[in-house]
Amino acid sequence: MSMTDPIADLLTRVRNGANAQHHDVLVPASGLKAEVARILTEQGYIESVTKEPAPEGEAGERLRLVLKYTENRDPVITGIRRVSRPGRRYYVDHDHIPKVQGGLGTAIISTSHGVMTGHEARRAGIGGEVVAHVW
Repeated sequence: MSMTDPIADLLTRVRNGANAQHHDVLVPASGLKAEVARILTEQGYIESVTKEPAPEGEAGERLRLVLKYTENRDPVITGIRRVSRPGRRYYVDHDHIPKVQGGLGTAIISTSHGVMTGHEARRAGIGGEVVAHVW
């Protein structure tokens, strides 16, 4: 199975895992995915992320994202959406970084200074590729 958009795959696994109330989800590791997971953790959308070796006979490492729920067992992530896709990249300058859900959500931006939230990118005065919106 060829994967054309690994970030969309990551977001879908998180969305499906949260909706199914799984404790955690496993995704193949990559640098960008690790950065996206780091931001999800820092912003309080997921509990933690750890890198672990793949099981015997499989290549590469995997990321284990421990999902986060409210006291009523509702997922903390109510929505997660891929913005810039391989067929339709979406770049913005720092003046046009989107506010997600009126500032209640988080835009994940891939900049020349690394992956950061829309808020951080706006403060730093740099634009980049809008990877995803989370709320």
